[in-house]
Amino acid sequence: MRDLAGGFGYLLAGQRWVLRHGRWLGFGLLPGLVSLVLYAGALIGLGYGADDLTAWATPFADGWSSPWLGLFRGFLTALVFCLGLFLAVITFTAVTLLVGQPFYESLSEQVDRTEGGEVPESGLTLAQELWISARDSLRILGRVLLFGILLFALGFVPVIGQTVVPVLGFCVSGFFLAQELTSVALMRRRIQLTEQLALLRGRRMLALGFGVPLVLSFLVPLVAVFLMPGAVAGATLMVRDLVGEGEGDGDGDGPGEGEGHGAARQPEQGPAQPQDPARVQGRTQVRGKRLSA
Repeated sequence: MRDLAGGFGYLLAGQRWVLRHGRWLGFGLLPGLVSLVLYAGALIGLGYGADDLTAWATPFADGWSSPWLGLFRGFLTALVFCLGLFLAVITFTAVTLLVGQPFYESLSEQVDRTEGGEVPESGLTLAQELWISARDSLRILGRVLLFGILLFALGFVPVIGQTVVPVLGFCVSGFFLAQELTSVALMRRRIQLTEQLALLRGRRMLALGFGVPLVLSFLVPLVAVFLMPGAVAGATLMVRDLVGEGEGDGDGDGPGEGEGHGAARQPEQGPAQPQDPARVQGRTQVRGKRLSA
């Protein structure tokens, strides 16, 4: 539970950071607005066409009597739209990060700079970063689709499909959303996708505390756009904890005691000590693997 509260603390800290640095808030809104227009059009189209899709997929039910035909296809239509919404929440961040790669990388660098210590750089060109980001996003999407299909099938199970499955869906969405957001800072630290997932699995509750509230808030129209800059900032603060850089002194924008850094760290850790930048950089290189173009 300590990590769960810590993850939420990092989310709040990221929003506070962009509010204190207003120029970066406006800077980070542009990619989200572009993605919002694209996804709004796709979801509107799905809303209009979901009933036709379910009717096409269930020709065996054409001869069913009322009200069973309407109930059956209505339930399937709702499931199809919910699956589309589920995928939209997950892929929105990936697409927005891809569209806004230069914007969000600069924002993440600035967060590291204000927190003190070294500012890691990937050493890759923009084209290489875009290729790696797109490749990793497709790999994550494949995992999400597998979970989505499984949860879709479990949705037909009475009681479980209406109670447990939605909760699992939000948890899966939150975990992978946290991965997408932390990938900006982790890529700059030359940590590959497999290592990123291992780091987050090792602090699963921290990732869920950060990602699940975002998933819930992203269900509200326009909220995702305005929270994205702060989400990237908060993810960068959380990455500093995950790779052991969070002990350095910053400008006070990080989470406070019991809300972020203090809540997210393991209880057995003692008081934070000043870090030697060279030692931190060396440790980061050991933990991560160099990205290949």
